[in-house]
Amino acid sequence: MNKREQLIDQLLKDLDAATNGAVRFISSRTSRRSFLGKFGTFLAGMGALPILPVVRDAQAQSSDDIPDMGNPDSCEYWRYCAFSGQACSCCGGTVTQCPPGSETATVAWVGTCHNPGDGRDYLISYNDCCGKSACGRCGCHRSEGDRPVYYPGKSNSILWCFGSTSHAYHCTLARIMGVEESNVAGQ
Repeated sequence: MNKREQLIDQLLKDLDAATNGAVRFISSRTSRRSFLGKFGTFLAGMGALPILPVVRDAQAQSSDDIPDMGNPDSCEYWRYCAFSGQACSCCGGTVTQCPPGSETATVAWVGTCHNPGDGRDYLISYNDCCGKSACGRCGCHRSEGDRPVYYPGKSNSILWCFGSTSHAYHCTLARIMGVEESNVAGQ
């Protein structure tokens, strides 16, 4: 054998010895039942990960066909029933898009608001726009259905910019995520 083959052979022997030693060390301090229990807990935890209270943009519903009543610059606008902050529509953006220079936070709080235009209740996602200093216009704080901070997915009292690159709050969006079909007027 040449020098290179001997080096590779020695490396594999050393790796085998280290792996064998690590496995023997772990097995002497853990039972199979303990390992299987911890592994099962890990798998169950990974299965529960998708149900965490985080609103995802991919699930957003198009609001083009929804009758929209009211002024998005007013605090009395129907989508703002659980709103807290400055409306992005007053700060250079729209109800659903952040102004230029800011980015949408990846996490949000939610509320259920009644649309007087069609008599339906809609699930609204409130996303903060982050990355610029606070807009300071069209401030609004409505807390219909707000929950204490121990249930953060429905609390509007938290700075929600922790899911973006900057924690500087600018304004808040109100995106429609879904509709309650069983609450249609006249049924």
